[in-house]
Amino acid sequence: MKQSRRDFLKTAGILGAGLAGLAPKKALAAPKNVLSDDRMGVLVDTTLCIGCRRCEYACKVAHDLPSDPIESYNDRSVFAQKRRPDPSALTVVNEFENPVAGRASINVKTQCRHCDYPACVSACIVGAFSKQENGAVIWDEGKCIGCRYCMVACPFQVPTFEYEKALQPEIRKCDFCFKRTGEGKIPACVEICPMEVMKYGKRHELVELAHQRIKDNPGRYIDRVYGEYEVGGTSWLYLASKEFEKLDFPELGPDPAPGASESLQHAIFAYFVPPISLFALLGGIMWISKRGKESEEE
Repeated sequence: MKQSRRDFLKTAGILGAGLAGLAPKKALAAPKNVLSDDRMGVLVDTTLCIGCRRCEYACKVAHDLPSDPIESYNDRSVFAQKRRPDPSALTVVNEFENPVAGRASINVKTQCRHCDYPACVSACIVGAFSKQENGAVIWDEGKCIGCRYCMVACPFQVPTFEYEKALQPEIRKCDFCFKRTGEGKIPACVEICPMEVMKYGKRHELVELAHQRIKDNPGRYIDRVYGEYEVGGTSWLYLASKEFEKLDFPELGPDPAPGASESLQHAIFAYFVPPISLFALLGGIMWISKRGKESEEE
C-alpha cells in the first residue's frame, strides 16, 4: 500500500508537534555575564616564580584530577618544551630565558584568564559558559552540547576538550576555584605558592598594587600590567621583567574579543532546537520513506 503525500505530511506534522514540545520555551543561549566592580582577580609576579610547579599539583588536587606525588614536580625536564593546559592539567608553568646574563630563568604560570568580556561566553550558543559576579568564568556541563566554539573563540587558546573519552567528553579549563572561593577560601594555586608569586584580591586593587610595584622597582619590571587592558581586561594580571610577547603572551588590543557578534549570535539561537530533536525529525522522515518503499515493493 502506497503512502500518499497527505499521509506523509500528516505524519511529519505529528513529529513536528512533538519537537515543538521539546523546544525550549525561552532562550537557552542567554548567558549570565556579570561584570561587578568588586570582582576578584589574581596578580602574578613572574619575577618571583622559581618554577617549583606546586601550583600545578594543588590545582589537580583541588579538582580531583590524577596527580603524581608532590616531590615529582621538582623535575624540571618538563620545561624542555612549551606546554599548554589540557584536560588533565588546568594550569601549567613554562620556562623562558632571562635576558639578563647570570639571572635565573623566567617562569610563567598560565591558565584561563577569566576575561571581563569573555569570548567563550559570547561564542557558546547554549549559554554553557558564564561570567560570575566574583570574576570567575565557569562552564556548565548540563548545558554544553560539545560544539567547541569556545575553543576557537578564546584569544588565549585555553579551553580544552577530552578527545580521548568516547562517552560524555567534557570541556575543561581553570574555573578560578569557584567552589573553594564560594566557601571563603582562596584559589588552591595561590594558597600553596611558597614564593607568594600570586596575590588574590579585588581586581581594581590589584591593578593599583601592580603599578605601585613598577613605580617602586623600575629596574625590575617593564612598565606594563598585562591583562589590565587586553581584550577589555582580564581577572588575571601579570608583571614581568621581559616583554610579554617574548614570554609567549598573545599580542592583543584593548577591544573585547566578542565584538559585535554576541547579540546577533544569541538572537539567532534564542529558540535553538536541541540536536536530539533534530535527529528525531530526520529519523522519522527516514522511517516514513523506508515504509513507503517497502509498501511499493510488496
